[in-house]
Amino acid sequence: MSAPAATRPVTAEQTGRRVEEVLDRLAASGEPAAAAAAEELVRTLMDFYGCGLARVVELLDAAPGAPLAGLLGDDLVASLLVLHDLHPEDRDTRIARALDSVRDHTLEVVGFEEHSGTLRVRARAGGGCGCGSGTDARQAAEAALACFAPEVRAVDVETTPAGPTLLQIGTAPTGAR
Repeated sequence: MSAPAATRPVTAEQTGRRVEEVLDRLAASGEPAAAAAAEELVRTLMDFYGCGLARVVELLDAAPGAPLAGLLGDDLVASLLVLHDLHPEDRDTRIARALDSVRDHTLEVVGFEEHSGTLRVRARAGGGCGCGSGTDARQAAEAALACFAPEVRAVDVETTPAGPTLLQIGTAPTGAR
């Protein structure tokens, strides 16, 4: 088996969509045996790769110098570890790591609703009225969370003003009164 091309980056989200598309096509083909065989093949490969990843994590965790820590910041590796329930960090730590990686927005976790998978965050506007910053912050947060915390299915953003604008008060020019 050849190595994947380095010029074509792969993400967990893209791969998941592609697998679903292929399985849906097979299911729509009217051949239930082929669709069932494809689903079994996907499950078997997932189990195989999951066991291999579990062993890699175990070996890296036992190695001196904590080489596992370097892998946790990689989107692809982190998403594979999360997918196979092997990521050593808890959900809240992974969410914080993802939100810290969001540029141009300061995001603070307000809460997480388990049943809906909705993460509520507060975004501090960088000044001005903050118009449109809630949508941009939501999209940036969703993109960052896709690999590190797939249990987050939606992001609600509360925008708070950056703070009061300070006015300089000086003395009036002579004769202005």
